Amino acid sequence: MTELNSVKESGAPDVLVVGAGPTGLALALDLTRRGVRALLIERADTLFPGSRGKGLQPRTLEVLDDLGVGPAVVAASATAPLGRIWQDARPVGERDMLGDADVGGPTDTEPYPRARLLPQWRTQQILFERLTGLGGRVVFGAELTGLDQDAVGVSAHLADGSTLHAPYLVAADGGRSAVRKALGIAMTGLTGETVTPAPMVVADVRLRPGALDRDHWHVFPGEGGGFAALCPLPGTDDYQVVARTDDLDIPAVVAAATHLAARDVTEVRWASDFRPRAAMADRFRAGRVLLAGDAAHVHSPAGGQGLNTSVQDAYNLGWKLGQVLRHGADPALLDTYEQERQPVAAHMLGLSTRIHRGEEERGAATRQLGLGYRGGPLSEGSAGALEAGDRAPDGPLPDGRRLFDLFRGPHFTLLAIGTDAELPPIGAEFVHVHRIDAYAPYGKGIFLVRPDGYVGWAGEGARGLAGYLARFGGPPAGPLPCG
Repeated sequence: MTELNSVKESGAPDVLVVGAGPTGLALALDLTRRGVRALLIERADTLFPGSRGKGLQPRTLEVLDDLGVGPAVVAASATAPLGRIWQDARPVGERDMLGDADVGGPTDTEPYPRARLLPQWRTQQILFERLTGLGGRVVFGAELTGLDQDAVGVSAHLADGSTLHAPYLVAADGGRSAVRKALGIAMTGLTGETVTPAPMVVADVRLRPGALDRDHWHVFPGEGGGFAALCPLPGTDDYQVVARTDDLDIPAVVAAATHLAARDVTEVRWASDFRPRAAMADRFRAGRVLLAGDAAHVHSPAGGQGLNTSVQDAYNLGWKLGQVLRHGADPALLDTYEQERQPVAAHMLGLSTRIHRGEEERGAATRQLGLGYRGGPLSEGSAGALEAGDRAPDGPLPDGRRLFDLFRGPHFTLLAIGTDAELPPIGAEFVHVHRIDAYAPYGKGIFLVRPDGYVGWAGEGARGLAGYLARFGGPPAGPLPCG
């Protein structure tokens, strides 16, 4: 494995990330821009080739913007078309598929009010290009078969007989996580059972030109709870097929569930079967190993929450690893990852399950803009219109920039809004300080915005702020990378 030997010669990583899906790529990207040496290994020889997680929710779009891929994602994606319902080969109605058709355009506080569709393979490609452009390291064809850990690090054993060492390891290797199994962590945190017993397939196909228009998400209800849906995938000539069946003969599935003939499916580019499940790991951390994404929680695809919750796991964990490894924060900070993300995962698993069963419709909750960490271990105080733990809203600035422009990057942002209150000396290089005029979505006060865009500390004055900041360490060990 020449590539792996080259990586070994360049020195041990600070963090070994297992699994080059959206979670692993987002985490490795976040760590790399923080100057943390991350090595991403992937069992497969290439990036995942399918469209599986195609919906990017508004909060995830904000995350991707901060990671430096927002423009590329917007250019490659599209808002979801209306669903067209078919019966007996005739369109009989339309349906808002994502629950946001009535949502307007961007506002001062929400630059991405609606979800966008982008095939998972393209999302991963964009993240991969950004990661490698910053010098990030990815090794394909590297399968983890076991691991050991002690007080100073983790040893990961690979199928080729080699071993990699790192102070921390993050499992981002999916619902069948080899890391989770090696740790003996059970997936019983929620139901651990199938959402419904019915098997499903998902596939990417090409259709005969004119077989179905590309202006609608085509839905074909069937008898006895059966159904199929064909959604045009932005930036491609493909449709994603989702159907309730265990038959991987996709042309036959399409012919059986729709008015199309099998010959109308001219190419099957990728296909997979699955059973919708809702399950959560009992723990998200075991010593120096942490679980993220599907390795920690698996969702029904209904509601489009799995990939989104997973990327936000990475976003929560990345800055905390950065503070520990680059700024000397107490490693106990990593305990807050599970404390903050496990309740969110449980909430989103419940929501996905209810949507799958038809007990709840998609809507504001699926957009994830209302999620936060009020009452969490890193949330202190309130001021104006916000409490610590709330998502920090966007907003315009007099110089033409936006608040999200101030937040973008690996740092904390201290905002003194509409107040002349004295601030303590801020010596930490990971905090950027700004004074701005009063702004209604915040009100007046002092707000410390975490690197993941949530208010960590808030107050009318600065009392207690210095002590709160001390939890996150001191200046970095060296210059942070640009980009």
